[in-house]
Amino acid sequence: MGINMGIKKVAFIGAGYMASEHAKVFSSIDEFNIVGFFSRTEEKANLLAGQYNAPVFKSIVEMFDKTRADLVIITVNELSMLEVCKEAFKYPWLCFLEKPVGYNYQQACEITDLAFEMDHKPFVALNRRSYSSTRAALNYLNEDAEGVRMVSVLDQQDMSSALKIGTPELVVANYMYANSIHLIDYFSLFCRGEIKTVETSIPWCQDKPDFVVATIKYTSGDIGQYQCVWNGPGPWSVSITNTNYRFEMRPLELLKVQKKGERAMTEVTQEQIDLNYKPGLYYQAQQILNYFKGQVVALAQLSDATASMRLCSMIYKTS
Repeated sequence: MGINMGIKKVAFIGAGYMASEHAKVFSSIDEFNIVGFFSRTEEKANLLAGQYNAPVFKSIVEMFDKTRADLVIITVNELSMLEVCKEAFKYPWLCFLEKPVGYNYQQACEITDLAFEMDHKPFVALNRRSYSSTRAALNYLNEDAEGVRMVSVLDQQDMSSALKIGTPELVVANYMYANSIHLIDYFSLFCRGEIKTVETSIPWCQDKPDFVVATIKYTSGDIGQYQCVWNGPGPWSVSITNTNYRFEMRPLELLKVQKKGERAMTEVTQEQIDLNYKPGLYYQAQQILNYFKGQVVALAQLSDATASMRLCSMIYKTS
């Protein structure tokens, strides 16, 4: 039997798009109650809070003192994450951080060190790990664990488009951390063992971004192949191949499986929760519920997110 934990109070720092998507999910689960919002943009906070009949607070400390929330969802922009964590980690609530954890690897390390110093163990919302497509692929691989895996990731980033929609220049200059991390994290999830080498055949050029190609070798024998098209067309996609299967996610929300000896690929049905809500978010909320019940949790820890940021720094040779 599970622990009778009562209703858990959820607070939000940030009131943008991702806050609204998380709020949709948590408001739909009976065991959670949204108790407050804080945002530097008070107008956005008022608009979002009004949808959930929740108060807006003037500061993080006020929000904690008046709500004693059990969980805080932090959905601020990359440039604000470090300063917000410095404040949020002062209080004994569970922190759930939207990715990326900072705008580069160095800042991710600072946040990781800060969490250790302040005795916090946040989870990170790497929601593509929670896609039903990703989880289905992992289930297949867990049942067929023998042999080497080849994990291929195709990434694409458009810096001009990012600037046009108002993304800060510093974030765009570090867009491999701010956005490519969504793709690079798949290596951390699907490849086993420790990283042995990262060999970059086409290196990153800050002055003229075009293509980046790298091979990652692991102690398990698994191999990662990373390709990114900068400022050119291309889909996001992931494929995993071992002796008996080939898995392909393109788009990432959908999984297709090809078995050894067969030519056709079979599409795996997407779970309904990934159709009702932004993919991955409902499953993440369920995992947080499991945490409060004292059960096993399938969520990225801060160390997992920082490890993927480190791999990004190894591929792009930046910090």
